[in-house]
Order: sequence, then C-alpha cells, then structure tokens
Amino acid sequence: MTSFGLSPLLRQALHGQDITHYRTELLHKAAQEPNAQTLLDLSLIMQLTFENDQAEAFLQAALGLQQTFNLTHAGKDALRLLVVKTPGDLTANTPIECILENAPVQMDVVYVSPDLLLPNPLPPHDLLFVAVGEGDTHLAVLAELARALAHSTTPVLNKPQYIPQLSRSAAFDLLHTVPGLAMAQTYRLDRAVLQGVATGQNTLEALGLNLTYPFIVRPLGLHGGIGLSRIDQPQDLSAYLAQVGAELFFVANFINYASDDQLFRKYRVVLVGGQAYLAHMGISAHWMVHYPYKEMKAFASRRAEEAHAMLRFDQEFGQRHAAALQGINDAVKLDYFGFDCAETTDGKLLVFELSNALIIHACDDAAMFPYKLPQMRKIFAAFYTMLQNKVTAGVAP
Repeated sequence: MTSFGLSPLLRQALHGQDITHYRTELLHKAAQEPNAQTLLDLSLIMQLTFENDQAEAFLQAALGLQQTFNLTHAGKDALRLLVVKTPGDLTANTPIECILENAPVQMDVVYVSPDLLLPNPLPPHDLLFVAVGEGDTHLAVLAELARALAHSTTPVLNKPQYIPQLSRSAAFDLLHTVPGLAMAQTYRLDRAVLQGVATGQNTLEALGLNLTYPFIVRPLGLHGGIGLSRIDQPQDLSAYLAQVGAELFFVANFINYASDDQLFRKYRVVLVGGQAYLAHMGISAHWMVHYPYKEMKAFASRRAEEAHAMLRFDQEFGQRHAAALQGINDAVKLDYFGFDCAETTDGKLLVFELSNALIIHACDDAAMFPYKLPQMRKIFAAFYTMLQNKVTAGVAP
C-alpha cells in the first residue's frame, strides 16, 4: 500500500491522478480491523475528493478512538515537534505536514476541540506548534489553549492568543497604520443589512459604512474565492443574495490593483521567523486571482515573470516593501503566517488577508513550474531552521 500523508496525496490530486482507489482499500481495512490511523487517512482522502461530510464523520470516528497521532517516523535523535490541531477541513489548520515533508522531525499531532481538551501530560516533545487556524468557530479552542499553554516549559510557536487577530475584520485594525501598507476596511454584515441595501431600504452612507460601489462580498468562513463576488450596483447585490444562502458576510471596498498592462498580480508571501518569502505570484486578466490556474499554465511569459519574482524577491519586492513587511511582522507577533497581497498603483503593499493556515506545498508540476521546487525548499528549510533555533534557545519565548 502507498504510504499516506497530506503531501503525497495532494501531489497526486494536483497532478490529476485518481486517489479514490485508496478509499476502497482503506474502507476494506477499516471494516476488517477499525483503527484510528486508518480512519484518519480515510478522512484526509475524503477531503481531497471533496466529500466533506464523510471526511468529518471519519475524523470524528478516529478521534473517538484516540486523540494523538504520530505523522512521521524520524530517527531517535530527531527534533520532537508536537503539533496542536482542531477538527476541520484542510483550511482549519496550518498544513505543516507539507512544510516538513522531508525534514528530520518526529512529529506528533494532538487534536483539541471544545469537547476534547489538551491532554495532561502531553506527549514528550522539544517544542510545540499551534496549527489551529483563525476562525469564529475556533475562538473557544484558542482561548483554552492560551490558558493551558501560558506556563509551558517548552517553546510554544504561534501562540494561540495572537491567532484571532488574523480575521479579515480584525486585521484592518491591527495593520492599517503600518507605513507603506494599504488595506480595505472589512465589515461583518448580516444578510438583513445587505438585503436592506439591495432593496433600497437603506444606504451604505446611512449605515455609517466606509463603503462605495464597487465593493466585494463573501460569506464568513469560506476561502479560495468561494462565494466571493464584486458588487457594482444594488441589483448585483440582490442577485448575489439570491444565489448565496449564508447569513453573515465580509464586505470591503474593491481596490483596483491592475498593473499598467491591465493584468492583476497577486502575491502569496509567508513570514518565517520574521523573514519574508514569496510562495507564489499569480497573474491574471481577472481581479480574482487563483493559483494554480489555467492562465499561468497557458502563458510561459507569466511563469517566467513569477520565476524572476522568486529569484529577485529580496532585492526587488522585498526591498520595495521592507518597511511594510517589518511592520506586519511586528504587529502580528506569530512565528509563522502568510498573507495574500498585491501592489497598488501608488506603490503601496495592498494586503488582502492574513492567515496562519495557507496551503504552502511543493506539489506543483515540476515540468511546468521548474522554479517552484527550489523556492519551496528554501521556505521549508527556513521553517526547520526556525524550529532548531527555538529548541537551541532552550526557553519558551
């Protein structure tokens, strides 16, 4: 049987390979002899094949049997990392398995939830990494982790008390005064308020919102552009609400970040121990830029531009926005996180969203994107070095 894990399965899925046959194999194994690891593997495969309800059911079944899982089997002298996650889909936690795919790390994962408290004592570890992502449904878990880990005798990376400030609405308050940075203020609005704007019963001005047409709207809790739309007039908002059944939304002004050639360039930057790295740059004729996607595969010139941006990141993008990058790092106070961003026409760093759970991986097609693997390895090496340095320091930061 092929060994399971997020990186190998994600790589196969991104390369168009069929991974559903693993499901059949694992279902047979689970029927013969149910065990937590098999159920956890089934949950992962179901997530990657977009069968989310079944994925959640298998994960809960696994957690009913055990709370802690060993994800790597490095040598006895390897660094011992304890990762804290919460039940959820692939966006719920930092995908640290991708970052440490080939690192000499002994990694255990412990799951926590409102009904599943951090075990005491914890498994043996040299340092602990909180992988729980920002989200309304994670606030109680993060608050409990902050209490439980306040007096940890081993270093705690990505301290839980700083993670809630990554939300779209809180991030503006955190960062809008950073020199050289631009960010649209984001509001949390319920359906009734937006319905009133759509029907003319209320106006943006009367609501006291710093919003003008066009603005963008998306349901709370969704990522990857799902449910995201640009609203140019009230009729657009009526049509949008008729199609999207959510009750709570994020709303922010649309900022046109098109370059002189009328293409949109969106960057994904990660900060590892305070140092910025470019994870990808997407170039598109549409303002909603996803990666990877057909346009990057269709235009060799755009891939060449991304390769150049990676090679010269420190000297060009990183230099242009050095003050903003430093300001973001100082304000966020996390050891590892990332953000999607662009550059405004007046040269500012335009930040769209912050996250500690962005999917950073080395699974792209090496023939199509030969420059990506060296860049990912650079990021992964920096992450491992950060872990080593935290252990060497010998005290909790």
